[in-house]
Amino acid sequence: MANPPPVRIAVDIGGTFTDLMLLDARDPVPRAWKTPTTPEDPSIGLLRGITEAASRFGFALSDVGLLLHGTTIATNAVLERKLARGALITTAGFEDVLEIGRHVRRDIYGLTPAAFPTLIPRDLRFGIAERLRADGSVELPLEEAALPAILERLGDVQAVAVCLLHAYANPAHERRLAALIAAARPDLAVSLSSDVSPEMREYERTSTTVLNALLVPVVKTYLDRLAARLAEAGFSPNVYMVQSNGGVCSLATAASQPARLLLSGPSGGALAAGRLAALLARPDMVAVDMGGTSYDVSVVQDGRVGIVTQGEIDRLPVRLPMVEMRTIGAGGGSIAAVDAGGRLAVGPRSAGSRPGPVAYARGGTEPTVTDANLVLGRLDPEFFLGGAMALDLPAARAAMVARVGAPLGLGAEPAAAGVLAVVNATLAAAVRLSLFEKGLDPRAFTLLTFGGAGGLHAIEVAEEMGITEVVFPAEPGTLSAFGILYSDLMQDFSRARLVSARAENLPAIEEAVASLRAQADAALAADGIPPADRIIGLAADMRYRGQAFELLIPWPDGTDLDGLVAGFHATHQKRFSYANEGDAVEIVILRATATGRLQKPDERAADTVGGGAQKGTRRCWTQNAWADVPVWQREFLGAADIIAGPAIIEEAFSTHWIGPGWTARPGAAGALVATKGEAA
Repeated sequence: MANPPPVRIAVDIGGTFTDLMLLDARDPVPRAWKTPTTPEDPSIGLLRGITEAASRFGFALSDVGLLLHGTTIATNAVLERKLARGALITTAGFEDVLEIGRHVRRDIYGLTPAAFPTLIPRDLRFGIAERLRADGSVELPLEEAALPAILERLGDVQAVAVCLLHAYANPAHERRLAALIAAARPDLAVSLSSDVSPEMREYERTSTTVLNALLVPVVKTYLDRLAARLAEAGFSPNVYMVQSNGGVCSLATAASQPARLLLSGPSGGALAAGRLAALLARPDMVAVDMGGTSYDVSVVQDGRVGIVTQGEIDRLPVRLPMVEMRTIGAGGGSIAAVDAGGRLAVGPRSAGSRPGPVAYARGGTEPTVTDANLVLGRLDPEFFLGGAMALDLPAARAAMVARVGAPLGLGAEPAAAGVLAVVNATLAAAVRLSLFEKGLDPRAFTLLTFGGAGGLHAIEVAEEMGITEVVFPAEPGTLSAFGILYSDLMQDFSRARLVSARAENLPAIEEAVASLRAQADAALAADGIPPADRIIGLAADMRYRGQAFELLIPWPDGTDLDGLVAGFHATHQKRFSYANEGDAVEIVILRATATGRLQKPDERAADTVGGGAQKGTRRCWTQNAWADVPVWQREFLGAADIIAGPAIIEEAFSTHWIGPGWTARPGAAGALVATKGEAA
């Protein structure tokens, strides 16, 4: 059997830059590359980045056997409402579930709260006579004769979501409707709730199915365009798409269930954080990814990245497993402005990659966080992206004075320092909330910072929260792509099964578990995963009887019911500071995660160059004055080097600010570890 092509590439397409990490089995040192994102068609920037990396690192396109692709295509389509025109078919009488929603008081003092978004208008939401009971038995048969009249009213609709009452318990009516629609209108993309999200809670299931249906034409168009570009370039790697749960899926799965891609890119950073937590022997870390547009926060506790079974995007619930993450609109491209009341605000508006910060000289006129760092001397205008892009310092300074300094009566430096103070407080608030809502003390955590802009803000964010250790990983500007590089195939399956967690119900529970295992194993077999590389993990959503929310509890063996219940009590105690061990416990949903391990070459660390790490000094604004600050080159740092702040550490795609009172030194896995209050 011929050896597979040796190169695997992970791509994380962000709002500003497209990040690549590659691993070549012939020289298995992870290599990073970065290129501007092309928002009009992200596949252009992706292919350009691969071509540039091939030239830089000496491989042919035909050497690429595996392409792992993280993308914001689905996310952006929802946020910008660039979705397909769709319709909803549901049980008669439930046409307005999507608009009624679930009552959530986000602003308890708001007199005129904003209406929740509704993606399908009322004239395209159709009811059809049928009814299933909660146990899946038929109350009213499906009235098939009513469907032709509904199809005649669809007009130019491209996608149909089918979400019938209690279809999670019995998908027969939904599948019959899908067959009838396919026969009459094969041009329509049909999404069934029993396939997309076969779980209780009607509104969340409907919302998820509708999102999926409206994304199918959008994502399929992109995937077809990507395939065409790869073919034009003359190579055809196996392509997998990164999902919100941190795994990857086949193109066929991505095309039929694109809602699973909604947190595709950011999940790679959380995966990398989990991997680094083990390599650095720091099981409790809060990982922050600061790019050009957003700031993503995830928590690694006891060495595990958190997974949730429901998230949301733009106030639309998504009932699918995903990496637990908090995202705010704050990044290097976040725009600073003074409002009519004289208040300085930073973000969430972003300059993106086009036009980008003023310093990019692409037509931007509004100062950004990147411009502020440049004005204060923290960025070298001649060494941005390793020298691949020159920054326009005079233009950034002029914009800072005109848009921020003049309205506040400040000079360029105090204005830029104010921009950083505001954005750092915003970043710290996001981290603090991510920990406090779990009852966790920030002081017990290490801050792991990555993303192109993260290293410039991490020390000051840590100080805001009392964190005394910050880790700057190797290749921080492309760490999300690094996490994607080691992804495996992953699919999630669930069974809604509301049952008391008692011994007399164990046979029925075991039957459902066996069915889930079989479904998961069949999916891995269909993806071509050999039995030795298949892993099936089990878990259950559990609650005390009467509660309206559940906790996700791992169930390794799927047979020890007493151990599962004990795990629920312990998790409830840890999350909410109490457990009612005498109360009845219910299983609401059983879950299986099917993981197919993809072959990976053995990785080795890059050789340490050593010698001549300090390249000189640079004038920086620190502690309200200009000072000569030492500048270090990360690639030349040796094991014995100790860097006392204030200092700057530069590498190709990131710059790190070590503040006064902090000391940094090389650590395990190529990371730099900075600690507060340690004497040099």
